[in-house]
Amino acid sequence: MHSLRGPRRNPGASCVWGEWEAGRVGRGVWGCRGLRWGEGAPVLQWEGGRGSRLEYGQVVAFRGVGERVCLGVRGRGCPFGAVVGGRSTGGQCEECARLDRSRSVAADTLVDDPRTYRVYLAWFGPGMVKVGITAEERGAARLLEQGAVVFGWLGRGPLMAARRTEELLRHALGVPDRIPYARKRAVRAVLPGPGERGREVEELYGRAVGLAGWAETLEVLELGVVDHAGVFGLDAVTGVDGVVTELVDDGSVVGELVAAAGPDLHLVAGGGRRLVLDTRLMAGWGLVAAGAGDGVSVPVKAVAPGVQGGLF
Repeated sequence: MHSLRGPRRNPGASCVWGEWEAGRVGRGVWGCRGLRWGEGAPVLQWEGGRGSRLEYGQVVAFRGVGERVCLGVRGRGCPFGAVVGGRSTGGQCEECARLDRSRSVAADTLVDDPRTYRVYLAWFGPGMVKVGITAEERGAARLLEQGAVVFGWLGRGPLMAARRTEELLRHALGVPDRIPYARKRAVRAVLPGPGERGREVEELYGRAVGLAGWAETLEVLELGVVDHAGVFGLDAVTGVDGVVTELVDDGSVVGELVAAAGPDLHLVAGGGRRLVLDTRLMAGWGLVAAGAGDGVSVPVKAVAPGVQGGLF
């Protein structure tokens, strides 16, 4: 099994927003477009194409300004300038979301994509394995974006062959094509060790390649299990005390970044409070730097002690 290393841990590093105050990026209100994974590290995306690479040990401190505005579609702003609800993880109004789905691999509305696709198995915790597909040119980016702790490739080929094989495996192996983020978050602090993490993927791979009915144009790939626990910094996740449910005007979030998985930032706030911030909630907000003493003043749903295996 291959274990990948993540961003360097830099305790006491300056706040990510310090770049702005120093004039390296700019001043004023910045439009957030969420988080992407690039070169094995989480990167906050801003309007205009800039990005801020995050490091573990760094302080994240920001304040929301005004209203949350729809992101639009594929880089084009929302023609209505629609306001989006604070709890939405999509960051789009209904019309823009509909347009996005009209040309989407995930929604099965894009069937003429000429790119090569890969079928994969992704593991998020004991008993939580899913099958999916991703464009080969994206490498493991899709797996990082989903927060897959371990994954392995199954096959490669044209889009529709990959999709048909995905459906075959989903039914034959009894695994879903999606797992809610709440379930993924709930087990990150109690994951088994490296040797055990890849066993379910290895076992399901063996069953998958032995099945009849694979699309003829899909090439079977050799098993190569990859472990993302180091990339995500999961050794530093000791539990979760609360989950941010939405951002609000003038609401602040301040905490030390200790880990990141998929869209989630694991922060340690004042008093040692361990919080999870889903960065999909940030997309569409205008943000400014907050002071280190501002603390957390956005809605947070508490997680009861000792129930990390539960849903929240």
